[in-house]
Amino acid sequence: MIDPVPARFNLARYCIADHARAQPGKTAIVIVGDEGEQSWSYAALDRDVRVLAAGFRALGLAPGARVMIRMGNEAGAVLSYFAAIAAGYVALLASSQLTAEEAAFLLDDCGAAALALGRDFENEAHERAGVAVLRGDDLARLLQGAPLEHYADTDADDPAYLVYTSGTTSRPKGVLHAQRAAWARRPMYAHWQGLTAADVMLHAGAMNWTYTLGVGVVDPLANGASAVLYNGRPDPAVWPRLVERHRATIFAAVPGVYRQILKYAALETHDLSSLRHGLTAGAALSPSLLEEWRARAKTELYEAFGMSEISTFISSAPTVPVRPGSPGRPQPGRIVAALPREEGTEPLGVGETGVLAVHRDEPGLMLRYWNRPEEEKEAFRGDWFVSGDLVAFDADGYMWHHGRADEVMNALGYRVSPAEVEKCLLAHPLVADAAVAERAGRDDQTIIRAYVILREEARLGEEDMLAHCAAHLAAYKRPRQVVFLEALPRNRNGKLMRSALP
Repeated sequence: MIDPVPARFNLARYCIADHARAQPGKTAIVIVGDEGEQSWSYAALDRDVRVLAAGFRALGLAPGARVMIRMGNEAGAVLSYFAAIAAGYVALLASSQLTAEEAAFLLDDCGAAALALGRDFENEAHERAGVAVLRGDDLARLLQGAPLEHYADTDADDPAYLVYTSGTTSRPKGVLHAQRAAWARRPMYAHWQGLTAADVMLHAGAMNWTYTLGVGVVDPLANGASAVLYNGRPDPAVWPRLVERHRATIFAAVPGVYRQILKYAALETHDLSSLRHGLTAGAALSPSLLEEWRARAKTELYEAFGMSEISTFISSAPTVPVRPGSPGRPQPGRIVAALPREEGTEPLGVGETGVLAVHRDEPGLMLRYWNRPEEEKEAFRGDWFVSGDLVAFDADGYMWHHGRADEVMNALGYRVSPAEVEKCLLAHPLVADAAVAERAGRDDQTIIRAYVILREEARLGEEDMLAHCAAHLAAYKRPRQVVFLEALPRNRNGKLMRSALP
């Protein structure tokens, strides 16, 4: 069972305050870049978070106001995220890969009262009535003030943060999480991560991704461990160097990063003796990649499965032996089942394939979708939150994934709505019709392929189409290939037959 959540609970206080008192000088976070490192002890992190929280309060924001953070893997992102929650506001750490157009949609959709911009976005114009736009100088000025005396005395069910995810519609939807979401992560510590206060966690992801934010920041801090993040130029060889330099004990990444390390990083030339094991999530870990990593890195990889609405809840771990091809078993205390595909709330038996569902009593489950009551209603079947994943559980409780029941794509580890990409393609004046599908790429990865029907006598090449997508879509949403067709496969009712796309 998961321990009962304290009635009064603040996510930022849970991660920082007690450790700042008990071990003030211990390293909490290190951010490594091309120009050096920045680090915070727990005492320094506690002070800066409370100072910035007081600065946010001084803006006169209403209780529960949304604070949108548009930054890369930089110090301001960590401080702003925890400071917003410490002040009693709702933090939205937006993906740095979003275009200005996509970021503007999030800003309007969540109704943010404040927007904190990182160094790569300071020239963007997001001025709106009622929105306090904070650039680098503004944040630096706020950090010169006096600290907030106490973290906000929030209820465990009060909103803490928003994340945006793709669904089956043409626009992203906000997933609102409660303060208790951090407490609900406790089964992951032993039953996925093997995480203790003595660990140094190195995460290879972008901080605004829930996988990185949770595993790379929130979980190490909640345990009094140390977190190492990187914001320099992309380079597969940097990860074994950072493991060696910082004596990282746990490394977390998507399978694609492990594949790149094995291919380009001269793994055997580095001292990886500190590394106990690696963690992987975001995409399926192929048995062949697992086997090669074991042989060359001499450590185990523990996989996990999750979603934005609940985070990771199925995993292998030091306590759960790896079964290649399966992400593992439900963590202790999780109420998880496979339900019939179309309707019904009675869990299926061993080996039967159905849709993955999580019970409403799960403390890590989202509060709701932001301003999407109809989509929220569709997501629940009785007391079960139903995902779009088709799964079966074997006699030992291991989950086996059998694809999606809906059309949501999972290319390169990101959930992407076909409708959102197709909307972008159809906005091009020379495109008459378009569709996208997830297709096999290189090295066991999948990519998004676009299928385009041009208007009569129109002339357009693949590079033109890809450039159009680059102007309007985040990198992870963009097609990697474009196929021009005379017609799209549709049934007699005109519905697109996505599986029939070449």
